[in-house]
Amino acid sequence: METKRTLGRTGIGVSALGFGCWAIGGEWQSADGQPLGWGKVDDEESVRAVRRALDLGVTFFDTADTYGAGHSERVLGRALGKRRADVVVATKWGNVFDEETRTLTGADDTPEYARRALTASLRRLDTDHIDLYQLHLSDADPARAAELRDLCEEFVREGLIRAYAWSTDDPARAAVFARGEHCAAIQHMANVLQDAPEMFALCEELGLASINRSPLAMGLLTGRRRSGQALEAGDIRSRPPEWLRGFEADGADPRWLARVDALKDVLTSGGRTLGQGALAWLWARSPHAVPIPGFRSVAQAEQNAGALEKGPLTSEQLTEVDRILER
Repeated sequence: METKRTLGRTGIGVSALGFGCWAIGGEWQSADGQPLGWGKVDDEESVRAVRRALDLGVTFFDTADTYGAGHSERVLGRALGKRRADVVVATKWGNVFDEETRTLTGADDTPEYARRALTASLRRLDTDHIDLYQLHLSDADPARAAELRDLCEEFVREGLIRAYAWSTDDPARAAVFARGEHCAAIQHMANVLQDAPEMFALCEELGLASINRSPLAMGLLTGRRRSGQALEAGDIRSRPPEWLRGFEADGADPRWLARVDALKDVLTSGGRTLGQGALAWLWARSPHAVPIPGFRSVAQAEQNAGALEKGPLTSEQLTEVDRILER
């Protein structure tokens, strides 16, 4: 398979697989104590995992200033070190947080805050530019978003960022950012259980990269989740917010697990693990797809990166998946 992608119209090349750095931010929470991380992490293992991913050909890393309340950016910056020039770094802004207490305290969609947030991200990542800067407020007002898009063009002219995107699941909002010359991508939810036909069509039509968050459905598509299996207290999935589908208070939703089981034979074809098959589905789904699975260990980094050499599913397998899921 072609293991490279171009971020939209920018000419910025990335590996067809990116790595999502939410989990390596460690534990953080909302103001009312809702966990927003994936539980405890070992920073040294995170650093080793990032470096292993680099060795295996992964050149795109996606984080956000709010993951771990700044911690994910710091860990990623340290892990990349002297190899910063070899990779494309994406981060996001729009959420306000307290680094000391690791608490999300609100949101700010003002241009003034965007500039402050960018300055802080550059410092934490220990870099002089961000390759892809993404608005992290999925339902921001479109008129304000247009203002922020124009501000991002200013950031490009100043050499602080190379391109920008909006992390949203609303095609109409995504189209607002797409009008900007240096808009390169849309980051949106997509996985084999949760297709996003409108978003894939929009990326296709506008020539944008489709950066797929939750490509493994928050871990359901790794095959490691069982019904009734409890999650650790600091894990967002232990108290799933409304938007987090497929999990209940006592663990994975059995109906979702049944769908995963039904897909197992197709996804594990060609010697793939279940997770590799889920990534292969996204590559088959769209030539613009850049899935960004999360990771917390060298073993997970190796398994995710192993999907690259196996390539996409076939069009027949794509059809078979739709048949199984009655789509």
